[in-house]
Amino acid sequence: MEEPWDFEFVSRIMDGLVSFLSEFVEDWLANDMRVAIFKILFSWLVFSLIAIHFAWKVYGNTVNDMYYRQGTGGQNGGTPDTAPHLSGWESAAGEAFKTHRE
Repeated sequence: MEEPWDFEFVSRIMDGLVSFLSEFVEDWLANDMRVAIFKILFSWLVFSLIAIHFAWKVYGNTVNDMYYRQGTGGQNGGTPDTAPHLSGWESAAGEAFKTHRE
């Protein structure tokens, strides 16, 4: 049977965490250039993550539908044989596209 965690070990972990947090709060409240740069970068990170979250909520289904195409084909739904916007180029060149068997 496993031994229970030693109280001294847990106490050391908690003391280290409390000392780190208290030092962090002291630095956070100081008007130091290093802290100002950290606040700016941290704010930019939080803003970016929130923007990505909302963009995924709005456009996530569209992106998912683009990746997993509907129709016949392979695992992801397959792709059309030719792109619809390139059909004019094929007729202008007079050549058929090669297939993977050729």
